[in-house]
Amino acid sequence: MGKLTTHVLDTANGCPGAGIRVELYQCHPDGSRLIRDSRTNHDGRCERPLLDETEIHTGTWELVFHTADYFRAQGNLLDDPPFLDRITLRFAIADSSRHFHVPLLVSPWSYSTYRGS
Repeated sequence: MGKLTTHVLDTANGCPGAGIRVELYQCHPDGSRLIRDSRTNHDGRCERPLLDETEIHTGTWELVFHTADYFRAQGNLLDDPPFLDRITLRFAIADSSRHFHVPLLVSPWSYSTYRGS
């Protein structure tokens, strides 16, 4: 059963990224469409899959993580404007029967991602 999940790890403070707004967009040649607007829980994960087995399909997608708001709330001093505000990850799903896990490891100054399981 295919699905799309994510989680956020705050590498600057050594904890899950709790309360981060995460938007999921489906990308089309004529523009992107917002599919889901969610927030991470206390463990840095969304409460439910961003796409479940009935919603997932092949194509290009974007996750947008609103990280500057989170880091401000954590008491981190950020430049104005912040170096990283909203982090956009564009990726493709080629096989909708598989689980796609797209985590974000983030600090106010850097981030990385990978295809998890």
